[in-house]
Amino acid sequence: MMRKLLIGLAASLGLAGAANASLPVGAKAPALTTTGALAGKPFNFNLASALKRGPVVLYFYPKAFTKGCTLEARAFSEAMDEFRKAGAQVIGLSADDLGTLKRFSVEECRNAFPVAIANKKVIRDYQVSLPVVGKITTMSNRTTYVIDRRGRIVMAHSDMDWSEHVRKALEAVQALKR
Repeated sequence: MMRKLLIGLAASLGLAGAANASLPVGAKAPALTTTGALAGKPFNFNLASALKRGPVVLYFYPKAFTKGCTLEARAFSEAMDEFRKAGAQVIGLSADDLGTLKRFSVEECRNAFPVAIANKKVIRDYQVSLPVVGKITTMSNRTTYVIDRRGRIVMAHSDMDWSEHVRKALEAVQALKR
C-alpha cells in the first residue's frame, strides 16, 4: 500500500515525466549479481557472465503489477524475438520480493525474460532511486540501460513513461551488430 501511495505521489508531483539517467553512456556498468525469476522459477543472474554471451538490457521498473510496469513488461515480451536476433539478453529489475517476481515473470513477462531483485545497493550503484519529495526511496525509477560485451553502457534512457524504453533499447542493441 505504501509503495502505491509513493508512486501516486510521484506522479502527482510531476516526477512521472522524463528524468536523466545518472550513469552516462561510456561508463562501466557496476557489478551485478542477483536472484529473480524466469517463467515462475528461481533464476540467478550475474552481469559479468551474461556479458560473455552478448549485450545485456537492464531495465529498472518501480513496482510489478502497476499499470506502467505491466505495459512495459508486455512490450518487452512482445519484442523478445527481435532482442534475441540482435544477440541481446533482457532482464527486468525492481525492489519487489521473489514471490511477486515469480508471478510477474509468468503473468506479465509471459515467460519471455527474467525479472530480478534490485536491492538497495543495486539501486544506488545504478543511480536509479525513485525520488519522492526530495527523499530517496527503496524503489527504482524507470531506467533502461544497454550494456555492451565490454561492460560499457551504450544507451541509457530514464523516463517514467514506459512507452519508449523497448524501442530505444532494441535500436541500441541492433546498432551493436552493425
